[in-house]
Amino acid sequence: MDFQEIIAGTVGKENTFGTCVGRVKPAAMSYVRFSTDDRAGKIRGYVGEGRFTDDALETFGGAGVVEIPHLQQLLQYICENGFEHHVAANFTAAASAIHEASTKYLGWEMYWHQ
Repeated sequence: MDFQEIIAGTVGKENTFGTCVGRVKPAAMSYVRFSTDDRAGKIRGYVGEGRFTDDALETFGGAGVVEIPHLQQLLQYICENGFEHHVAANFTAAASAIHEASTKYLGWEMYWHQ
């Protein structure tokens, strides 16, 4: 845990503690983004799988490199549908379960990137 370097310049270092610092280990991963579509009164999102790699990375904070099959198609979908690019990720292959739960049981509109 450390201070958030970018925001610290604006609000002061003492107000930014709680940032995870380190490198994400190489492993399989799933990612998901849920967003509200306020104009349509819906919750919608996208989900998929990839893997964290051990590629070199020169940055700060908590970071990792991820390989996502057909990334350009996913980015096109994100941009065309007004989604944010930040996602939640974990070390599992859970896209199928997330998609089923969010569409079948919650009735949310979801894009499953495969």
